[in-house]
Amino acid sequence: MKYIIIILGIGWLLGQLVRYFLRTKLAKFVQQVNEAAKEQQRQQYHQTNPNGEIRVDHIPEKHKRKSKDLGKSGEYVDYEEIKD
Repeated sequence: MKYIIIILGIGWLLGQLVRYFLRTKLAKFVQQVNEAAKEQQRQQYHQTNPNGEIRVDHIPEKHKRKSKDLGKSGEYVDYEEIKD
């Protein structure tokens, strides 16, 4: 009986220690991610262009317009209404 209580006590103590270390590591990780996000936002805020200056990051390619030719899209089929 004494051994069971000791084993349970050691298991409980190890569980508490693991929970404590995981909690502190997770809190430190969340703080680092938060600081990195703040730094990125700060850099993005200070990266503004002077007045009157325009900066273009991406210029899309111009696609050739295809003419709509009804002859190429399919064959026209005349229909008749069927009365009962």
